[in-house]
Amino acid sequence: MVGISVLSNGQFQAVYNVLSFALASMIFATLFMLVAQGRVLPRYRQALITSATVTGIAAYHYFRIFDSFRHAYVQTAVGGDYSLVAGEGFNEAYRYVDWLLTVPLLLVETVAVLALAKKVQSQLLVRLVPASALMIILGYPGEIATELGPKMVWGALSTIPFLYILYILFVELGNSMGRQPAGVAKELAKLRLLLLATWGVYPISYLFPAFGEFFSSAWFEGTNAFVLRQYGYSTADVLAKVVFGLMIYKIARMKSFADDRSFAKSEGH
Repeated sequence: MVGISVLSNGQFQAVYNVLSFALASMIFATLFMLVAQGRVLPRYRQALITSATVTGIAAYHYFRIFDSFRHAYVQTAVGGDYSLVAGEGFNEAYRYVDWLLTVPLLLVETVAVLALAKKVQSQLLVRLVPASALMIILGYPGEIATELGPKMVWGALSTIPFLYILYILFVELGNSMGRQPAGVAKELAKLRLLLLATWGVYPISYLFPAFGEFFSSAWFEGTNAFVLRQYGYSTADVLAKVVFGLMIYKIARMKSFADDRSFAKSEGH
């Protein structure tokens, strides 16, 4: 439980709004992916179903996060500060439960849209899925740590499987680009950059409290660090799940058109 005791009205509204935005994004991305399955060939629908599962799980957890935050604080006066309700706390653990489920599925989604040979897909997932779970599990003790030392130690340990995942994805995605239809390789390059950029936001957000101690800056301390972390995590989630899923959909469409010209013609392409 996160126990920031007092938030200003502006800080409370800022977190409230970004959580609401993330929740709406996840809900409607899920609906879109489910409805859009008929717009790609059957061999690529697993990627869309997995994407819908990712955003659906995230929508559920954002509802729980939003609800937890809303009930954790009460306004002391009209237009005034918000104080932590006695015996309550903002449950940050919901994020880690969400990531433990969705990060492996994001990797499954990425591998599925490549339509690689079954043996190659299995080999990739056997390496990627356990590494992603280990990354999340190692990060959580650092998230709840109140002292900088343990936070940095657990963060460093979590970074090891994180770098391993990026290495595998960059190598395998790079190897597959030459076998992709025209235009798809360019989209895969964008997908790879989006993956690196969005996943890079998570450790930065994780370290906001540490930045306050390193740089002696009030911007990264206490309530400011809390608000920045919620914005960082929520923005990264929308990019890594919603925007990433839309790019997966675009790639699946392009590959469907390249595989079946009659399907492309029926879709007006």
